[in-house]
Amino acid sequence: MKGRHTVVDNHIEERYEMEVGGDKVYIDYIKEPRRIRLTHTCVPAHLAGRGVGSELVAGALEDAREKGLQVVPECSFVAHYIARHPEWAQIVCREA
Repeated sequence: MKGRHTVVDNHIEERYEMEVGGDKVYIDYIKEPRRIRLTHTCVPAHLAGRGVGSELVAGALEDAREKGLQVVPECSFVAHYIARHPEWAQIVCREA
């Protein structure tokens, strides 16, 4: 999925980030050998309901797939997104 915004892997802060109208939305992560734990998603309340969080998650999942990483969706928002989009199921790590 190509979104309207660019998702960036900020490896120093250990999070995926996206700028939306001057606001930063992000997903914190913990990288491990061959997998990545997506631990927390932060979207400002005034951006809620606009698809921004979904766009961010899709970008993070795409990056993980391109890097050959399995995803551990510890964040409930990420887990719900994956449940609604079964095309991502193949990169979900079943053993946490």
